[in-house]
Amino acid sequence: MRYHTIIIGAGMSGLAAGIRLAYYDKPVCILERHTTIGGLNSFYRLRGRNYDVGLHAVTNYAPPGTRTGPLAKLLKQLRLRWDDFALCPQLGSLVDFPGRRLRFTNDFSLLESEVRREFSSEADGFRRLAAHIDAFDETRLDQRPLSARAVLGEFLRDATLIDMLLCPLMFYGSARADDMDFSQFCIMFKSIFRQGFARPLDGVRRILKTLVRHYKELGGELLLRHGVRQIAVDDGRAVGVVLDDGREIAADHVLSSIGAVETQSLCQSARSLPADGGEISFNEAIFTLDRQPADFGHQETIIFYNDAERFRYRPPEEPLDLGSGIICSPNNFDYGDAGQVEGCVRVTALADPAYWFNAPEQEYLTAKQSWCERMAAAAVEHMPDFRPYVVDTDVFSPRTIKRFTGHERGAVYGAPQKVLSGDTGVRGLHLCGTDQGFLGIIGSMLSGITMANNHLLSE
Repeated sequence: MRYHTIIIGAGMSGLAAGIRLAYYDKPVCILERHTTIGGLNSFYRLRGRNYDVGLHAVTNYAPPGTRTGPLAKLLKQLRLRWDDFALCPQLGSLVDFPGRRLRFTNDFSLLESEVRREFSSEADGFRRLAAHIDAFDETRLDQRPLSARAVLGEFLRDATLIDMLLCPLMFYGSARADDMDFSQFCIMFKSIFRQGFARPLDGVRRILKTLVRHYKELGGELLLRHGVRQIAVDDGRAVGVVLDDGREIAADHVLSSIGAVETQSLCQSARSLPADGGEISFNEAIFTLDRQPADFGHQETIIFYNDAERFRYRPPEEPLDLGSGIICSPNNFDYGDAGQVEGCVRVTALADPAYWFNAPEQEYLTAKQSWCERMAAAAVEHMPDFRPYVVDTDVFSPRTIKRFTGHERGAVYGAPQKVLSGDTGVRGLHLCGTDQGFLGIIGSMLSGITMANNHLLSE
């Protein structure tokens, strides 16, 4: 069979693109090398427990019935209902620096009041910055790179406030060391601070299963354990793929969600793609507890912390940088009368990919455990001590990320240089997802939809 489009990768972006194409009766096939869907945002079962990987929270939250904004646009484009994702808003989150704290919820006015309280002399500058961000059109695909730090410096004088605003946004989306592109800063500022966090009670599996079910109902085909070895090109145009087992599948278009560098490795004709695949990666320790975090006094949904005078965001010289990180408590969303039996705390820290890839196996396993204990010790400097209540633990590293996503060096956010247009230099071959440049869970799905609309449905 010849397909209209082959999509490489069954992550959020690939699934959303597949739904959009299948809705218009395009024969489409999604190919996934692994045994499960989700890519960077997936789920697994271990020792009788369900785990999410990747997803801490869905950004861009909006209450049911909202007519504008990224979430409303996404649901309209995919022909889904508000109830399909069953999103529950956060209770409240925190940016925690030495001597300074900024609390925020899905109500932007709280962050405004927190900035006035902690940085009274910067209140006017922050209002002007927020207005500038609101007026900025980050969806334009012809943006030129611009330093977010430089733009913030035009409105704010206090380096600590600039660091505190950058910290959550960089942890949740920047592929660049110590900075991020301003258009991506605007995406993340709006999605985290303006709109906010939410999560389904069942975690990422609820979203993924909804997408797959809808995709298949529309006639789309999903093939797991079907890795792509090569993108076939004839006379400068992508004409299909060659699978790991040597079989060939023909298509009029190929849409790749696996990353720019990874796509180029499958198609040497894609010369215009970035050569640097990035190196921002993380270790994450997931602690299962015998009680809810609220039972021992922890109420925050997510804490972004930094212990140093200045916030550093780069691969560390040690295996992990414990001076900053993320503490996420998936129990601390407003689930109403429903709830989870077991508690959970997830701690994330910047990692040195070189160490985790090169360590001999036994050293690797020992280091995962020892650094996991140190991550927990760092976290309890910013929250009540959860360690007496831990009943199970799992840890992933850059090596794990590379294994299940194919991202070189375990680069969570891909290449620093994004390809906003999705163009690869090969006719019929386009990018979506991480290296196209729309960020977050909702942004990733909108990336797939936008590339499908612009390149595959505009014929």
